[in-house]
Amino acid sequence: MARLAHHVFFTLKDKSDAAITSLVNDCKEYLDNHDGVVDFAVGRRDEELDREVNAKFDVSLHVIFQDRATHDVYQTAPRHLTFIERQKENWAQVQVCDSLLED
Repeated sequence: MARLAHHVFFTLKDKSDAAITSLVNDCKEYLDNHDGVVDFAVGRRDEELDREVNAKFDVSLHVIFQDRATHDVYQTAPRHLTFIERQKENWAQVQVCDSLLED
């Protein structure tokens, strides 16, 4: 069964260091350690990498699930929904890129 890569790019209304840190910390608290997660990373965009091809966002989240089924359970998990409620008011834009990973 193929692993599923779930990449989320957040652009914030409030781009202050405190708001970015709050989002990163909530990602760590509410989105890591779900059943089926095999890799997890979150961080702020490196603004020095500013080529024409670089996407512009404030925080990126990367979660690798063991399969599509565990991703689907995560989407409605209480901790995931709590994260959304805590942070959604500061989101100007959220882009999600999901892909099946080939071995």
